[in-house]
Amino acid sequence: MTDRRQPPLTEPFEIEGVRIPNRVLLAPLAGIGNWFVRMQARRYGAGMAVSEMVSSHGLHYGNEKTTSELMRIHPEEHPVSYQLFGQDPEIMRSAAAIAAESGPDLIDINMGCPVPKVMKTGAGAELLADPELALELAGAAREGSGLPVTVKIRSGIAPGDRSGFDLAIRLVEEAGVAAIAFHPRVARKGHSGSPDYELARELSRSIPVPMIISGGLSDAEAARRAYEESGADAVMIARGSFGYPWIFAELTGTEVPEADRQAIMDELLWVMDRAEEHLGTERAGRYLRKFYPWYLDRVDVPKGVKDELCQSAGLDRAREVVVSIRDRGAIPV
Repeated sequence: MTDRRQPPLTEPFEIEGVRIPNRVLLAPLAGIGNWFVRMQARRYGAGMAVSEMVSSHGLHYGNEKTTSELMRIHPEEHPVSYQLFGQDPEIMRSAAAIAAESGPDLIDINMGCPVPKVMKTGAGAELLADPELALELAGAAREGSGLPVTVKIRSGIAPGDRSGFDLAIRLVEEAGVAAIAFHPRVARKGHSGSPDYELARELSRSIPVPMIISGGLSDAEAARRAYEESGADAVMIARGSFGYPWIFAELTGTEVPEADRQAIMDELLWVMDRAEEHLGTERAGRYLRKFYPWYLDRVDVPKGVKDELCQSAGLDRAREVVVSIRDRGAIPV
């Protein structure tokens, strides 16, 4: 197949009949991408957000945290996709059916996670070593959910391996997968090294469904370059959005406040409020410790302040500090 016309990132596209208002998406963020992080991305212009990775076993066996916290969708965040992971087709079929009940527009299957504790179960990027099982899983998710199924996949497991590329084509041709989110680095490289956007371009030419590029999109300029070099149909932003949802506005032209000290601290306060709403005060205080550096590093806050927030501050004290930084640029004692 030849290169397809590549429209601007602001142009809508479809994944098997699901209309997405632009081509800038939030990637699944393990341990992070809950409903309010997805809503934040949408507020700043993302066309769609994908949930954090959800265990198919957790859904099938009714794990309370999985079913009560990870399955929450805000009414205003559609279109939205749920990402599931696992290695048992029957459990995946059941989990996809349960996930569909909470109202996502799409189901995504993780075939790219390089984390050893996921791979050792046979899930994530380990599925590249068992393509027949991967095809079964995708088919089971489609049958169970009745929704379009997409797959997020790595290019291979080890350097020189293109098994993910080959599997992506088979997933589309044999399992009816509706789109591929392609991270053109091998699993053993993690997030290091340069993504192979030329390989991604080859995949885009080879499949008749959307190819969404992921990996290495650290800022808006990098995302635009990856989009052009890969010939993708959309971009999927992950780490480039940490503490900086403005990346979505920069790519889509969405009108938002300028990313100055006040706006960045206001956004952090919004995240803190939503985390408390979602998790309660005590758990939110612990959960937010990973978020603070992403925002505070952008406003030149002393290391001691970041250490306090990340190691010991409760939510009330953290709010006091953030408000003081926003309003006076000073730290309360």
